[in-house]
Amino acid sequence: MKKLLLFVFLISLLSPTFSQAEFPENGPVFRDNLVPRIDISIPADTLEWIYDNVHSDIEFRTQFVFTTDTLQDTLQNVGFRLRGNTSRESEKKSFKLSFNTFEDGREFYGLEKLNLNGEHNDPSIIRSKISWDLVRKFGIPAPRANHVQVYINEQYYGLYIQVEHIDEEFVDSRFENKDGNLYKCLWPADLNYRGNSGDDYKHYNGDRRVYDLKTNELADDYSDLAFFIEQLNYLPADEFACEMERIFNVKDYLRAIALDVFLGNWDGPIYNKNNFYLYHNTKSNRLEYIPYDLDNTLGIDWMGRDWGTRDIYDWQNHGESRPIYTKMMENPDFREMYSQYMNELLNDTISGSSLENRILALKEMIAPYVANDPYYPLDYGYTFQDFNDSYTQALGDHVDYGLLPYIETRRNSAIQQLETFTYQPIINHIRDKAKNEGQDLRVRAYVREACDSVWMLYSYDDGEMQQLLMYDDGAHFDRLPNDGVYANTFESIPLNTLISYQIKAKNAQQIVNISPCQARTYYYRPSEEVHLVINEFMASNDSIIADEFGDYGDWIELYNAHNQEVYLGDKYLSDNISDPNKWQMPDISLASGGFVLFWADSDTDKGPMHTNFKLKKSGEEIGVFDAVGTGYFPLDTLHYESQITNVSQGRSTDGGELWQFFVHPTPGITNLFDAIDELEKTSLFQAYPNPNSNGHLYLNTTSDIQIYSLRGSLLLEARNTNDVNIGGLSKGIYIIRNAKGQSLKLIVQ
Repeated sequence: MKKLLLFVFLISLLSPTFSQAEFPENGPVFRDNLVPRIDISIPADTLEWIYDNVHSDIEFRTQFVFTTDTLQDTLQNVGFRLRGNTSRESEKKSFKLSFNTFEDGREFYGLEKLNLNGEHNDPSIIRSKISWDLVRKFGIPAPRANHVQVYINEQYYGLYIQVEHIDEEFVDSRFENKDGNLYKCLWPADLNYRGNSGDDYKHYNGDRRVYDLKTNELADDYSDLAFFIEQLNYLPADEFACEMERIFNVKDYLRAIALDVFLGNWDGPIYNKNNFYLYHNTKSNRLEYIPYDLDNTLGIDWMGRDWGTRDIYDWQNHGESRPIYTKMMENPDFREMYSQYMNELLNDTISGSSLENRILALKEMIAPYVANDPYYPLDYGYTFQDFNDSYTQALGDHVDYGLLPYIETRRNSAIQQLETFTYQPIINHIRDKAKNEGQDLRVRAYVREACDSVWMLYSYDDGEMQQLLMYDDGAHFDRLPNDGVYANTFESIPLNTLISYQIKAKNAQQIVNISPCQARTYYYRPSEEVHLVINEFMASNDSIIADEFGDYGDWIELYNAHNQEVYLGDKYLSDNISDPNKWQMPDISLASGGFVLFWADSDTDKGPMHTNFKLKKSGEEIGVFDAVGTGYFPLDTLHYESQITNVSQGRSTDGGELWQFFVHPTPGITNLFDAIDELEKTSLFQAYPNPNSNGHLYLNTTSDIQIYSLRGSLLLEARNTNDVNIGGLSKGIYIIRNAKGQSLKLIVQ
């Protein structure tokens, strides 16, 4: 029997699938129609030490209470420390909360950390909140933010802006993967070329790296960043647009530039070479730009510049190289695209009175919390009258504009500076997925600007070019109707077929755009079928089965449904189907009908059976992939939803189609043992108490018994007895067999 194999050419690896960013809802934590209350309880002498050692990043245990009108959550052992750079010297300090420092893996509504920003530079205490809202509204992946009132040891410490922390949970929620490199880029991160080696970009400013890798620290591989910076600086002009789009999400970054310029964000990468993240999105194989720290915006200035009137095409720091901006503006296609985005921002996103009304509504909501803020006056002598005035007039010093006058000035000057451009459909986030054993290929693309029509231009085996209409009607795997996502499917692709395609879009002005520059290319060829399947897994193991070190990690069980032994050493496991070669299996073979258990605990130092990834309790992907020579052919893939602690999910029969939850998991052995629950009701062979925690197991009849681990190891043997001492067994699941070959599942608690 043959199965179709999807083989991706090298050219396809260089122009990969793209994934449009997701935008999580505010949820209970980031509600901004009220001001939640946060209470921190910490020993007084510890708090005093923190304030006496402002540059320390030591985290201390605190009690954390989060209260709104509908909930109150309390967490113990939450990490607490100061955060920020210059703000550590201020009277009104900023704080970082960490929910997983002292309790590994713990999250608070999907968050591992939270930032509480004092906003001591901003008398309106609103600029960063408005900036984050605009960035998200404009389609740029950015943190969620809201106002909160902060109490420490029952004393009011003032009104803060709570900002989502950028980490692996953040990128996972935006890009549907978290295994790529995430770089925090702080001053002087100018993205200038320093060499072609990743090690060239591990330089320090003080006690931190300028490009600080926040994920995959053990590998410490900066080669992706080095390649991006080299290409950014040295690609020839005639190759720049096409090549840059293959390694960097340029089209979304151009939108981010427009936002930075409008907001007057001089403290970002373009002017002050500071405050941004780069993430290597493993689903698209491109770097993504993520903005960071937007408090010095909307009329706040420390550089002696007028950000309300500065030229939107000449915004970089003069006399210093800023390739992340200048290279984009030098390219005529990108410059036009930037102009189109700026026009959209000025005339659609912030036009009319909606932004002003939103600002004034937030001002009214937060005003009572400012009036009582004991730390508000301490840094610059601000009064409550200054708070009110800061919305309409400059206060001097670093507050060059009132908030609303800045917005009006920046919008009017940008409109006057805006160059003439041609409206064009902008195609981005092309995404494809094979289905039906590779015979069909679904393709999606996101198209900005209203279009008359969108097609796939394609050919089979470099033959005649054909067109396939794409739809935005919600009925062609394109998400929602009229959301700008177009899709359709290549159906019944013949064996041994080379397929190439691009996306073509035409707008109402009959302007046509085609993307990507080089057609994406796939080759379908036959492959020998290997029946290696995911048979059972557990994404939240608290006490069911321990590894050889006594730790309770996530696990994945594979089953060989093939009629021959299968070699595993050239095959791969992954929690990201778009990253098939994430973890190579050990140099072992699995017998026909055999089971193997791998620990998905992201701890490869423990041995060859431990993967370099964990499973996510809230749901994600698992994939088994064949050798590199087969193009990492997907042998079995699974998308699973939210899981329950100590409950596994598996196939109801080994290798079968039907999946179910197992209250009594069977890691490393046949799933048929889950049927023991029914056998126990009728069988003459009984054991109690079960589950067992008292160290003695009683049988309903005298018998010879053996107790096995789930890996098949004989652990205990007793003869001619009905009272078995099992005090030496650690908690977990075991199999009891009697002399007649009858079996029972034993749970030791």
